[in-house]
Amino acid sequence: MTICGLDHFTVLTNDLDATVEFYRQVLGLETGPRPAFPFPGAWLYGDGVALLHVIEKASIPNEAGVLDHVAFRGVGLAALIERLQARHLAYDLHRLPNELPGAGVWQLFFHDPNGARIEVDFAADERPTVS
Repeated sequence: MTICGLDHFTVLTNDLDATVEFYRQVLGLETGPRPAFPFPGAWLYGDGVALLHVIEKASIPNEAGVLDHVAFRGVGLAALIERLQARHLAYDLHRLPNELPGAGVWQLFFHDPNGARIEVDFAADERPTVS
């Protein structure tokens, strides 16, 4: 399994407008298209790539912090699943539905030893099991 790059990171906020404006003015990110998720938020882009996902919540649990997760791009889905299973680490594997950008992409979620949620995205044509 190989990590190929950072895909995005997600920040939680209770003030969407102020958070978006901060990243626009300080880092020069631009708002752009976002799927019609059933919760409020925004995607911010740098050089045409959605780098920051912002999710608005009425309250943010203290134990969660403002960083919701970090997402990487990877190759070798089955190998990562084997590594997680060998370490008895729980994970969730999802496939993006057809109505969202990147339809069919595999998203594998798990937590690091500190509780930080990690997402690794794999191409739609990868297989979650070794054949």
